[in-house]
Amino acid sequence: MFKNCQKLYQTTRTLCNLNFLQLQPNRVYSKRIKWSRRRFYSTKNRKTENIDLTDFPPERIRNFCIIAHVDHGKSTLADRMLEITGVIPENQKNEQVLDKLQVERERGITVKAQSASLFYDVDGTTYLLNLVDTPGHVDFSYEVSRSLSACQGVILLVDANQGVQAQTVANMYLAIEAGLEIIPVLNKIDLKGANPELVSEQIQALYPVTDEEILKISAKFGKGVDEVIKAVIKRIPSPPADPQKPLKALVYDSWYDKFKGIICNIAVKDGSVSKGDKVTFCHALKSFDIQEVGLLHPEQTPTNMLLSGQVGYVIANVKSNTGTLVGDTMCHKSAPVDPLPGFRPAKPMVFAGIYPVDQSQYTKLRESITKLTFNDSSVSMAQDSSAALGAGWRLGFLGLLHMDVFKQRLEQEFDANLIITAPNIPYKVKIIGAKNIKQYKGEEVVVLNPCKLPDQAIISQYYEPMVRATVVYPDIYVGEVQALITERRGRTENQTYLDNSRVILKVIFPLNEILIDFFDALKSVTKGYASFDYEDYGYEETNLSKVSFTVNNVEVEEMTVLCHSSSAQTLCRKICARLQEAIPRQQFKVQIKGQVNNKHICTEVVNPYRKDVTQKLYGGDVTRRNKLLAKQAQGKKRMRSLGNVQVPKDVFIKVLTQK
Repeated sequence: MFKNCQKLYQTTRTLCNLNFLQLQPNRVYSKRIKWSRRRFYSTKNRKTENIDLTDFPPERIRNFCIIAHVDHGKSTLADRMLEITGVIPENQKNEQVLDKLQVERERGITVKAQSASLFYDVDGTTYLLNLVDTPGHVDFSYEVSRSLSACQGVILLVDANQGVQAQTVANMYLAIEAGLEIIPVLNKIDLKGANPELVSEQIQALYPVTDEEILKISAKFGKGVDEVIKAVIKRIPSPPADPQKPLKALVYDSWYDKFKGIICNIAVKDGSVSKGDKVTFCHALKSFDIQEVGLLHPEQTPTNMLLSGQVGYVIANVKSNTGTLVGDTMCHKSAPVDPLPGFRPAKPMVFAGIYPVDQSQYTKLRESITKLTFNDSSVSMAQDSSAALGAGWRLGFLGLLHMDVFKQRLEQEFDANLIITAPNIPYKVKIIGAKNIKQYKGEEVVVLNPCKLPDQAIISQYYEPMVRATVVYPDIYVGEVQALITERRGRTENQTYLDNSRVILKVIFPLNEILIDFFDALKSVTKGYASFDYEDYGYEETNLSKVSFTVNNVEVEEMTVLCHSSSAQTLCRKICARLQEAIPRQQFKVQIKGQVNNKHICTEVVNPYRKDVTQKLYGGDVTRRNKLLAKQAQGKKRMRSLGNVQVPKDVFIKVLTQK
C-alpha cells in the first residue's frame, strides 16, 4: 500500500513539474492523473516544443472546417484526424476530444466550435492544417458562419445511412455564399443500412461534383480518413496572405479564462503578430499589449509568433467586452489598416428573462452571464425588471436548445441559481399617435417582454416574425406533412425532389408556430425520417392576443405570452391544465386562472392536502365533529390569505414544451 502511494506521489509530482497538472486542494486526483498521463504521451508524440512557424509559408497552410447535420459524425472524424496526425495517441479510446464542455459530453452534441492545428507530411513536405469542428444543430449555425470566415474550404460530411438532411443543405449554402471550396464526404459506409450510391446522387443534385470526387469513409474505424486529409491538401487552396503587408487579423471567436481574461481566436490575413506587440482593435478602438500568442494543438501551445495565413490565439489581458468584439479586425497600433468585412451579426430569435432566485446574488449572476457571453457572442443581453422577480436581464437566443444549453452552462460552470421565464419571440406593434406619447420614440415598438405590451387601445397593427423553413422528408408522408404545415399556419413556397423518394420543401412559417414543439411533431408524423432547418424571413402583419395567468389572484409574469388570436383560448386552457399538474399541492386550495386580453377564460384548482381532524372522535353528538371541521376550514382560509405559492423554476419551460 505504501509503495503504491509513493508511486502515485512521484507520478503526480513529475506531472506537476511538466506543467501538465496543477494540484488543487480537496480534489480526488486518480482520474486526473490518468488523463494527464494521456496528455503527456500525446504531447510527447506531437513534439510541439520546437515548433517553428516560419517553416510554414502560406503555400503550406490549409484552413478548413467540418460542416454537417446533427449526428453525422463531425466530432468522430475530427478524432481520427487528430490520431493520424499524432496529436493524440491511437491506443486510447478517443471520443469527442474537441468537445470540451460538460454540456457537450452529457448531451452528445457540439455546442462550441473548436479549433486544432495539425501537422501532416506528404511526399516529404510538412503541411500545417488548421481544423475547425463546428456544431450541427440549427440553433448554433452562427458558430458555423463565424468559423467559415477563417477558412478557405470545408468538408461537407453526409451520413450514408440518413442521406442529405436540412442542415446539410443550409451549411452547404453558407459555404457557397462564403466562396469556399467544398469536399463532399460520405460517412458511416460500414453500416448495414448505408446506401452510398443513392446519397451520392443526392449530393450531385445539390452541388456540381462527380462521383469520383465524393470521398467514402468510416470515421469510426478510420477507413478512408487519410484520403480526406490528402484531399484537403490537394483541393483546398492556401490562404491568400501577404507576409510583407502590415498586420491584419480577423477575430472570429473568443472565450473567457478567469486567470488570463478574454482569449481571442484570430485568422491572420496579412503580416505577423508576436508577443510584446502593441495592437489595436479597429472597431472597439482599444489598444493592448500582446502577452501570448500560439496555436491550439488542441490545447494552447505558445509560439514565438503567428504569421500570415495562420490561425491561432492571442492573449492581450482583455478583461471586458468593451476591448474586443467578435468580428473585429486586429492591427498594429503603429500601422492602422482598413477593417476586414465582418460577418453578419447574430439575430436572436427567442427571448427570455433571467433573474436571480435571491436578489443578493444579482452581481454574481451578472458577472457570470457576462463571462459566458464572451464564449457565446450570439447571445444578446439587456437589463430588465419584474415586479415579482426583481432586477434581471432579458437575453436573446437563437433557439430553444440554445437557451437551454446557456442556462445549463450557467448552472454547471458558474454554480448560478436562477429563474428563467417562458421564452418569447420579438413582436412589433404600431402605435397610434406615437408622436404625442413621450415614452415611444417611433411608431413601431419592438416588444421583447409580453408584460410590457403597450395598451391595446393605442395599437393599430401587430407584426410577427416569420421564417423560411427547409423541410426534407420521404414523399410517402406528403399528406401528413402538408396537414401539419396547414395546422401551423405555414404556406408552401417551393417544392422539389432531391431524388426519387425524398422531397425538399421551402415553407414560410410564423416563428411562434415552430418554436416549441414543431420539430417533434414533424418527426412524429414522418416516423423520424424528416429533418428541419430555418432562417429569418422578416415580419408580417398579424392579429395577436395577450395570454396571462394568475395563481391565487397573483399574476405569474413569467408565464405571460403573446400568440395569434385564433389559438389564444386553446393555448390558455392547455397551459392552465398543465399548471394544475405541475404546481405542487399545498395545505390550502390553489386557484389557477387564465385570461386572454385581460378577459377571464378558464379556472383550474389544485386541491389541498386534507388532514382528518375527526380521527380521534369516538362518539358523542355530531356537533363536535362539525365544530372541528369548521375550525379547520377557518384555518385553511387564513392560511390561504397569508400563504405564498412558490411556482418551481423548471415549471415554465416544462409546461410550454409538453405535448
